[in-house]
Amino acid sequence: MGIAERYARERMQVDEACKRAGRNPEDVLLLAVSKTVDVEGAREAFQAGAHAFGENRPDELVKKATALPEAEWHFIGNIQSRRIPDIVAHASLIHSLDSLKHANKISSEAAKLGKVQDVLIEVNVSGEESKSGASPDEAPNLVQEVASLPNVRVRGLMTMAPRGDEAAARAAFVGLAGLMDQIRGTLDPKVAGAFDQMSAGMSEDWLLAVEAGSTIVRIGRAIFSEDF
Repeated sequence: MGIAERYARERMQVDEACKRAGRNPEDVLLLAVSKTVDVEGAREAFQAGAHAFGENRPDELVKKATALPEAEWHFIGNIQSRRIPDIVAHASLIHSLDSLKHANKISSEAAKLGKVQDVLIEVNVSGEESKSGASPDEAPNLVQEVASLPNVRVRGLMTMAPRGDEAAARAAFVGLAGLMDQIRGTLDPKVAGAFDQMSAGMSEDWLLAVEAGSTIVRIGRAIFSEDF
C-alpha cells in the first residue's frame, strides 16, 4: 500500500468516525504531517486528495511549501525566534505558539508581509514535563494577550496527548475542548468568532480527538510510513 492508498484509507476512516460522532466530516481537517518524506512524497499525497500539510522544521517547511505552493502548509514544531520570518512567510497556520515573546515577533514579521498570521496556542493539558505549551491556567490570559496584537489572529488551541495511555489521551482532549469553551466565553465577539479550531489527535489517537471535538487531526505515520 502506497502513500496515496494510505491517505485515502485515513480520510475514509476520519469521515466514518465523524459520522459516528454526529459530526460533519467537512468540519475536520486531516493534516498530512509530511515531516518524514521528501517533496515527492508530499506531492503523492497531494495528488491523492490531501490539501493541507504539517511540518515541524522550518527548513522543510520552506522547501516543501516552495515546491508545492498550491497546498496549504502548517507549522507544528517548536518555534525558534530566529526562524520566525521563515515560518510566517510560508505557514498559513502556526499550531505551536506558547509565548507572548514569540507572538510579538510573529505579529511584527506578518506586518512586514502585509498579512495576519493565524495561530493556535499550544496547551500542555496533561502536565507532562516533556511537552511544550502553556498550562491550562496560563492559556486564557495568553490568548487574550496574543489576540490584542495587530497582525495575529488566534484561531484556537492545540495539544499533544500522552502516548500509550488511552484514558489519559481522552482526558487531555476533553480537557482541551472544555478549555476552548471557557476561553471563548471571555473573548470579544469578533475574536470569539474566529476562535473555532482545535488541533488534537495524531496517528495513534485521532479517533479519541474527533470524539472530543477536534477540528484538525495531525496524521503522519499512518499516511507516510509503511510500518504503521
